[in-house]
Amino acid sequence: MHRLAAVGAVTALLSFSMPALAETQQTLRLHAAGSLKAALGDVVENYRAEYGETVAATFAPSGLLRQRIEKGEAAHVFASANMKHPRTLEQAGRGGPVALFARNRLCALAQPEVSVTSATLLDVMLDPQLRLGTSTPKADPSGDYAWALFAKAEGLRAGARVRLEGKARQLTGGADSAKPPEGRNAYAWVMESGQADLFLTYCTNAVLAQREVPGLQIVAPPAALSVGADYGLVVLEGAPESAWRLALHILSPEGQKILADYGFESGALPSAE
Repeated sequence: MHRLAAVGAVTALLSFSMPALAETQQTLRLHAAGSLKAALGDVVENYRAEYGETVAATFAPSGLLRQRIEKGEAAHVFASANMKHPRTLEQAGRGGPVALFARNRLCALAQPEVSVTSATLLDVMLDPQLRLGTSTPKADPSGDYAWALFAKAEGLRAGARVRLEGKARQLTGGADSAKPPEGRNAYAWVMESGQADLFLTYCTNAVLAQREVPGLQIVAPPAALSVGADYGLVVLEGAPESAWRLALHILSPEGQKILADYGFESGALPSAE
């Protein structure tokens, strides 16, 4: 169903973008999830090289970006780490249609000294001595996905959900979260500065953090705890027609290949199966 919905959304985007792009050139404003910074940064550079158009990209937690857009902050394309935030804007008449353009998954990022495997992940997270870090639910979809993993844990261990929610340190993604030094990966910085023993984040974020702090471990949750993340894209009401070109470039095979190179799963088009 996800793939059928994605095809419908791309078709709708194509139909909306058919008029000739003859408007006066202006800076395109892309608001995108922080987890997309590296990948969409490259997509934007590729777009600039191909079309010669300037794109001002803002990366931050998706929920906070949606609130900023709702309050009137100028944005033309919104790329969220979930489908809920762009659909909320669509339902409010602020843009549309929403297209699924990428997928991610939740992974555990662990300190080198933590003894943990996929099979023991739940036991380790429930250890009273372990400091468990997450992003901030509602403000950042990564936090919402962590809470979804806690809900799945309840099905494996009675009382696990309450215990995990109670001990989770919401260290990133909130309006008041401490900011990493300029140029640092937020999750590498959180772990290197000793704020958590284990942190739940997107697998793509975990890979970038491990590149920066090689000793960190990446642990995939077992199937029973696995949580996927669907990323949604929307062109906002009043955007210039070239915003549709940017959106379609993200959805294009070229844009999707760049996303795949950073570990995202293609969400725009079905496979040839």
